[in-house]
Amino acid sequence: MAKGFMSAAIGAVALLLAGCGERGAERSPLATEGVTDSMIAAGVGDEWLTYGGGYDEKRFSPLDQINADNVSQLGLAWFADLDTARGQEATPLMHDGTLYISTAWSMVKAYDAKTGALKWEYDPQVPRSKLVEVCCDAVNRGVALYGDKVYVATLDGRLVALNQKTGKVVWDKLTIPKGSHMAITGAPRIVKGMVLIGSAGAEYFTRGYIASFDAQTGEELWRFYTVPGNPADGFENEAMEKAAKTWNGEWWKLGGGGTVWDSITYDPQTDLVYFGTANAEPWNPAYRNTDGAGDSLYTASIVAVKPDTGEYAWHFQETPEDRWDFDSNQQITVTDLEIGGKSRRVVMHAPKNGFFYVLDAVTGQFISGKPFVDGINWAFGLDPVTGKPDVNPEAKYELTGKPWIGVPGAVGAHSWSPMSYSPMTGLVYIPTNNTPQYYAHDPNWEPGETGFQLGIDVSGGNIPADKAVREATKEALNGALVAFDPVAGEVRWKVPQPSPTNGGTLATAGNLVFQGTSTGEFRAYTADTGKQLWSFETQSGVLAAPMTYAIDGEQYVAVLVGWGGVWDVSAGKLAGGITPNISRLMVFKLGADGKLPPLKPTPALVLDPPAPTGTPEQIALGEKLYSNSCSVCHGISAVAGSLNPDLRHSATLGRKDLWQQVVHDGLLSENGMVAWKDQFNRDQIEAMRLYVLKRANEDKALEGK
Repeated sequence: MAKGFMSAAIGAVALLLAGCGERGAERSPLATEGVTDSMIAAGVGDEWLTYGGGYDEKRFSPLDQINADNVSQLGLAWFADLDTARGQEATPLMHDGTLYISTAWSMVKAYDAKTGALKWEYDPQVPRSKLVEVCCDAVNRGVALYGDKVYVATLDGRLVALNQKTGKVVWDKLTIPKGSHMAITGAPRIVKGMVLIGSAGAEYFTRGYIASFDAQTGEELWRFYTVPGNPADGFENEAMEKAAKTWNGEWWKLGGGGTVWDSITYDPQTDLVYFGTANAEPWNPAYRNTDGAGDSLYTASIVAVKPDTGEYAWHFQETPEDRWDFDSNQQITVTDLEIGGKSRRVVMHAPKNGFFYVLDAVTGQFISGKPFVDGINWAFGLDPVTGKPDVNPEAKYELTGKPWIGVPGAVGAHSWSPMSYSPMTGLVYIPTNNTPQYYAHDPNWEPGETGFQLGIDVSGGNIPADKAVREATKEALNGALVAFDPVAGEVRWKVPQPSPTNGGTLATAGNLVFQGTSTGEFRAYTADTGKQLWSFETQSGVLAAPMTYAIDGEQYVAVLVGWGGVWDVSAGKLAGGITPNISRLMVFKLGADGKLPPLKPTPALVLDPPAPTGTPEQIALGEKLYSNSCSVCHGISAVAGSLNPDLRHSATLGRKDLWQQVVHDGLLSENGMVAWKDQFNRDQIEAMRLYVLKRANEDKALEGK
């Protein structure tokens, strides 16, 4: 194993302990056994104790037993089939010989890290009806470890502490407002004996926040809101009062958005917590800034707060007045870089908007911002001093009244899939996407109660039943693994990939970068040049980021496999890159020769819809309503992906009464298909059926050609 990292680890521990300061009497003492603060601060060694590997979220391991010279000998040591047929996005954690994972539906499992034997499992019993309040599948990105407990944040908004040895519940705390449309998909983080977590839901009229909970008792210690509430109720702090000046109209009635659904990073050296915030809500500024434009703070930003109190320290808004769903929730990495001949403590960030940001970690001062993908058209560039974008006027679709094809699109040039940073190469390894997005102002939009509440009309982006158009669309939608130099602001190497939303990355001292692909491979590349050295067929798309650990002198690499997520549920099969969902935990080591079971063939579904009917006006209305509400689960142009039902094949398609019972009344609520009666009337729901019926017949005719 690699050596020479111990001095840095000791320094990090010293900084952590020095930064702890006085703790209030109401807070529990720091853990002294099990997983401690100093162990997390030490970062990655033989164990992997927190989501990003260490507080700095580098996802870099000093282990080098597996390296560029011998990675070709890597084989499957063991695997475990999972009992959820949804997307798997978690990073496993390993402590004291046990591997801990979370799966879709926020379940938790503990395995013997060497043999794969299941030790225990926990199911929080998340109601399947919660799925309608989640933009991007019933995923969960991981657990946290502290003391003798495991923490998981559940899709229905709870934070649960489990006993590490048994999986028994120690405490269970609802963290989102009761009855809200919020959900949680992110991994908790441990900071100074506290568990930090936010929520998802910036498409559903929610007010974003990050909150801190006592790790021993679950008691809430502080909550920092990311957008201001109703001024008539007073502001929680000066930061909210200042933010209110960047909003207009009665924004609070529509929530504001800005949820903290993923990135949370603590730096012991600065004693600050950094987190990213989501898009403003609604997406369309015309409906949240009714009396004029405003930046809508602190959405699409990086915000820094003091961990002991949640007090605001600084912010940097990457996408002012966001109208394109350019979340800044992507992983935030802290490191020291030599810039202008001097060492600076910085935070590095590759958000959805396509620019790679380097900021001063103490002050938030903009240092640099360069494109890490090609084709950005929403902005001409960033101001070299302030970092503020020079926005393309044509991208302001609500002002021009014209549709806008944005690059990047709402999926983002880089979404949640974790990047990694190697201090050995000085490069950041970013999973990137090329997924243009159709945006158009909807002049007739009105707030509703169920599903997305965006204020835009995306129906103009549907893909017609034309083979040539569909093939061209698939060719235009792709991804890449990008190695980016944060000091020079340049791409050093790039590996093109045929589909977007590939897996997160892991960098190691063995001069390796590991990444899974959406098309069903787990690969290893040289970290310095990007040469592919090894691959393993996973039988299903990989979304999650791998991690590595060592036991008894042997290094292992682990990754969760299981296709799903936003690209499957919203883009569907028409966008390509779709694989079956086969959810597994896979663990590799040198010299292993394990095999997966043979892949079972998936029977093809035959389209056999009733004859089309309905007026052109009904079908046009149905297309608009379906596209803006139903497509986010059942696919664009009514062509679903691998996870959710394809409505063109539904038995309800020819049964007007049954369709109403399902869609209007919620006949299948227990399966996740809740009632839409608070959003649409029966005539509107019938129009959706007529549109899907038309689409089914078009595709049947296309298949016959």
